[in-house]
Amino acid sequence: MGELSAKKIAMIIAHEGFRDEELSVPLEIFKKAGADVKVASTSLESAKGKLGMRITPDVLYTDIDMKDYDAVVFVGGPGSPVYWDDPVAHKIAQAAARPPKVLAAICAAPPTLANAGLLKGKRVTSFPAEKDRLVAKGALHTGKGVEVDGNIVTGDGPRSAAKFAEEIIRLLKK
Repeated sequence: MGELSAKKIAMIIAHEGFRDEELSVPLEIFKKAGADVKVASTSLESAKGKLGMRITPDVLYTDIDMKDYDAVVFVGGPGSPVYWDDPVAHKIAQAAARPPKVLAAICAAPPTLANAGLLKGKRVTSFPAEKDRLVAKGALHTGKGVEVDGNIVTGDGPRSAAKFAEEIIRLLKK
């Protein structure tokens, strides 16, 4: 049994243009730790990453009920802006923002959290191009590889995907 065998994590990806490593690296780490991970998207058809990775989502993101999950991870990549202004994505993020849940976003995905009103006064990081969007919503952008503020974890991109996943696991083990 892994250390997270009782934990359920939803990973929300863009159907087209998620960042491959930001899905594959945490997904592998979460599964190795024993978590039950569901990949969610706007369609149950095969989804395609920026670098060509293919994955068939387990669930529609609109069917995610945070009562059933311990954490939600918004995966970055050029397709992630599809969730920035999405009211369903905002509702999911808002439900996950209350401890003991864990809310996470990496690379170009943190604006979804900011637009959901969840990053004001929070230390965060993201892909550098998204910094101004986050600061405009009151976030304190640090530019670090990974930032943890309370139960919110943000990462700057693919190079930080493993550390990002490890911080999520650390919070889930509390």
